[in-house]
Amino acid sequence: METEAKNQNQEKQHKKKRKEIFPYGNYKNYYGYRVGQDLDEDPRLKVFRKEWFEDKDCLDIGCNNGLITIQIAKKFCCRSILGVDIDSDRVQDAYWNLRKTVRLKSAGKASVNASKLKVAQHSYNASKDGVTTSIEETQEIPSEFSSLEKRDLFEVVSFRRENFVQSRQQPDKHYDTILCLSVTKWIHLNWGDDGLLTLFSKMWKQLKPGGILVLEPQPWKSYESNRLVSETTSVNYRNIEFRPGEFQDILLDKIGFRTVEDITSGLSGSKTGFNRPILVFQK
Repeated sequence: METEAKNQNQEKQHKKKRKEIFPYGNYKNYYGYRVGQDLDEDPRLKVFRKEWFEDKDCLDIGCNNGLITIQIAKKFCCRSILGVDIDSDRVQDAYWNLRKTVRLKSAGKASVNASKLKVAQHSYNASKDGVTTSIEETQEIPSEFSSLEKRDLFEVVSFRRENFVQSRQQPDKHYDTILCLSVTKWIHLNWGDDGLLTLFSKMWKQLKPGGILVLEPQPWKSYESNRLVSETTSVNYRNIEFRPGEFQDILLDKIGFRTVEDITSGLSGSKTGFNRPILVFQK
């Protein structure tokens, strides 16, 4: 009886997992299988430029669990960066990752300080023994922390649950840089061509003059594999007229961006299935 009950429970759990779907691309552990465990950082960060983020106010639309949002804040020293996602569970994951990053940063600082103290003590002992040692040895312990470490990451990074396309709330600020990475397909499938145009228009409006939009659209062929995640996506898929190849012209000619640069050629290390163009528009 006990074995039978256990088997039934396992079968229920299996069915539950099988039924779990993510109609907005709000996958759990998205960056785990996109980036993998063998890389220290997302390969896209290698083609991003510091001047887009340093001392800038930034917005990351569809941030998922916040890992790339946090990495950008650390690497490029944003003044502020807000990550928004439609899924409250992913926002909770993002705050969990932020707290974990801060804990690791604090532990790293303690380790670096301990190493400096050890070298300083060694230098002192050596000088007592008549060995000439430069005081600069105490300053040569490498530190992985940028000037951002002088500020608390909690002051720089924040997350919010928000449906960016359908939100009627007036924006409380404008941004120097907006990221929209592998999000367009999900907005397109759930809200059709009108939703996509709303996304483009709202991003343009929320950018400051001269602001930067970093866009990573999924290719049309990837729409097919996700078109049946809901009845809505199935209907919209059949009615979509705009294709990802047209997004650049739409953003320049209809929305009003002034310039575009394709930085895809510098991208390397992406996993199979994630080789997507990265376009940088300027308002």
